[in-house]
Amino acid sequence: MSRVSDTLASSLPVFDGPRMRLDPRHTGFFADPYPAYGAIHDQGGAVFWEDYGHWCFAGYDMVSKLLRDKRFGRQILHVASREELGWPEPAAHVADFDAIEAHSLLELEPPAHTRLRTLVNRAFVSRQVERLRPEIESLTNELIDRFQADGRTELISSYAEIIPVTVIADMLGIPREMGPQLLDWSHRMVRMYMFGRNRQTEDAANDASRAFSDYIRSIIAERRKAPGTDLISHMLTAREGADALIEAEVISTSILLLNAGHEATVHHIGNAVSTILGRGLNGAAIFSGDDKATERAVEELMRIDPPLHMFTRYALADCEPVPGISVKKGESIGLMMAAAGRDPKQFPDPDAFVAGRADGTHLAFGAGIHFCIGAPLARLELQIALPILFRRLPGLKLAEPPRWRDAFHFRGVEGLDLIW
Repeated sequence: MSRVSDTLASSLPVFDGPRMRLDPRHTGFFADPYPAYGAIHDQGGAVFWEDYGHWCFAGYDMVSKLLRDKRFGRQILHVASREELGWPEPAAHVADFDAIEAHSLLELEPPAHTRLRTLVNRAFVSRQVERLRPEIESLTNELIDRFQADGRTELISSYAEIIPVTVIADMLGIPREMGPQLLDWSHRMVRMYMFGRNRQTEDAANDASRAFSDYIRSIIAERRKAPGTDLISHMLTAREGADALIEAEVISTSILLLNAGHEATVHHIGNAVSTILGRGLNGAAIFSGDDKATERAVEELMRIDPPLHMFTRYALADCEPVPGISVKKGESIGLMMAAAGRDPKQFPDPDAFVAGRADGTHLAFGAGIHFCIGAPLARLELQIALPILFRRLPGLKLAEPPRWRDAFHFRGVEGLDLIW
């Protein structure tokens, strides 16, 4: 195999046939993974990523099909034992984090997933979410009012973070002043999905999981005494026949909605603004058309730089994900959703921003049974937050290059300094 320099200086893959070496935490890679994705597409779109130790798929058709393929699942212990898989016993120091994951919609498979999603889904259908439009418009304008006269702002902390966490907190019936604490718990928990996490990360995530669970449990106790119209009250009273959610499921679902809901939209906003300003595009012009034009522009921004880059699944039996590639039961595969969005076989001139692109069908929200339950809400937030930002601040530009998070799987800006 060709060798990388002593410090792994290149952010491009090193290939040996279908095998690939590429450090997911190389600063050049997580700051801009798209040249590497182009190289993977040139190799055919399927590689064995040695740093992860499993096959990864970047081709649009491959990813789209495998997201829907019932031979693969987010969990494996329902069809295989830890002993069979060669897994150690669960680590005691992450027991609180694992307790939340055990009932997470993101980690379950049918029939448990079907039951839980059915009970929660009603709150996130498009017609329900659309009712939030006036509230989101008011919030975005209020936030811009706070910094417009300053002539500069760090957009993630002053705008992008606040919008989704406030909206989700309102939906759940959690006080808005809890926003900073919710963000802290969420940030510590999502670091568990980073490549190469360590014991310090795990301890911090478990502490956050315990505190977060205790807080949601206290809210549940209040809602049992005095139900409201919020989502936690809805989950406590939701029924499908004789079925209902247990308390652990309500806790896990509330935390998932807060974590996944706000993390994704924060980075959708940050990545979209970085794309527009970094390419010298005219944001006000992009969003100057009608609602349909805005919707198409938002979809293209989600295609060109989405937050979620890797979604893993387990093989539920020995099989071939694609012809000629074999995996064994219990092995993981990686679905490179952002790379699929730059597949030249699906999207002509894939690196270009084309606001009215005819085929805007991307995989930023996944596909199949794990298609993002909050997609209608995320779309609405983007369709409001981006146009209002560029309309209110038409002279918007980068004060310095965006600072990207060291988190390949969930790409986003941690610092976006703007001036106008």
